[in-house]
Amino acid sequence: MDNKKLIYMDNAATTSVKEEVVKEMIKYLSEKYANPSSIYSISQEVKEDIESARERIAKTLNADRKEIYFTSCGTESDNWAIKGTASFLKDKGKHIITSAIEHHAVLHSMKALEREGYEVTYIGVDENGFIKIDELKKAIRKDTILISIMAANNEIGTIEPIKEIAKIAHENNIYFHTDAVQAYGHIPLDVKDMDIDMLSVSAHKFHGPKGVGFLYIKKGVKINNLLDGGGQERGKRPGTENVASIMGMAKAAEIATENMSENNEKMTKVRDHLIDRILKEIPYTRLNGDKVKRLSNNVNISIEYIEGESMLLGLDFKGICASSGSACTSGSLDPSHVLLAIGLKHEVAHGSLRLSLSEENTIEEADYVVDNLVEIVNELRNMSPLWEDFIKQNK
Repeated sequence: MDNKKLIYMDNAATTSVKEEVVKEMIKYLSEKYANPSSIYSISQEVKEDIESARERIAKTLNADRKEIYFTSCGTESDNWAIKGTASFLKDKGKHIITSAIEHHAVLHSMKALEREGYEVTYIGVDENGFIKIDELKKAIRKDTILISIMAANNEIGTIEPIKEIAKIAHENNIYFHTDAVQAYGHIPLDVKDMDIDMLSVSAHKFHGPKGVGFLYIKKGVKINNLLDGGGQERGKRPGTENVASIMGMAKAAEIATENMSENNEKMTKVRDHLIDRILKEIPYTRLNGDKVKRLSNNVNISIEYIEGESMLLGLDFKGICASSGSACTSGSLDPSHVLLAIGLKHEVAHGSLRLSLSEENTIEEADYVVDNLVEIVNELRNMSPLWEDFIKQNK
């Protein structure tokens, strides 16, 4: 394989936009460019198209179209669900429960609320990244107003039992929100069956455009607005609609859900091939996240006695795009909070590798990645005094 060929295995950070999605979007940047809030006919046509997109997206979740609110991204959706609930229910209580492995959009929203006098309990996870249900139950108080637990972890791919968690929340008259940014389009999500109150999604994780997402809010669930302005989104989320991206997101959502089973089968084969080869051919490695209840496209492996950033640079030199964790914290030198939460030591967490696939990735690409990874790890270890000391001690 040509070393200059790009092999993209960082789809948890963002995905390519499918051609069908681009085609859907272009006409709303040229022909159908009118502002949907205006009263003339071409604007009303665009408004009708937005409502059609809302309906199409709602069907993917078994929701009602009036329960879908368009936002700029998953981060905004998380912020709105959490802060909107907190401000609306502050007279009822100021205690919120979340997990230690949430995306920073959730964790930083919680920290912001703590600065305003709210109390937040961060539930721990087991070694595979599953929420400790007993700990969750014990954390519930009379003044608990919200439980926010992600559907699937963006770093280690573990799929959480959100239906069970939602049941626990509702038995205690507490709102339940889930960050489904990594899960949507990869696992079936039925908001009625799972009894979810609020659910956050971002289009760029399932081959849609960046800068658009949505928040599902169950009928009857009341939260305050995050933004102030016009009357868009039935007065709940002001701002001129990002029409082209909304239409692209609807198309991407349909494609992702219609092909979910087939895509998962393809990605699982490549995922398992990567995991098997890496664990067999590189000593002192471990798989992070559950072996079975994990996203079909997620590989997260800790490789001891190397530094993660050097490994990523080595892979990049070979034309391989990968990451060591969340793209939103790629500038941080701190080890992943997720890996620390599942019990890894700092030095082990620093050597983590996340490969996140799309249905376009092949076994041939996986072999190219592992072949190069073996060489890179050997080179880095040969330069590491820690590896040298370890070898001497174990001779």
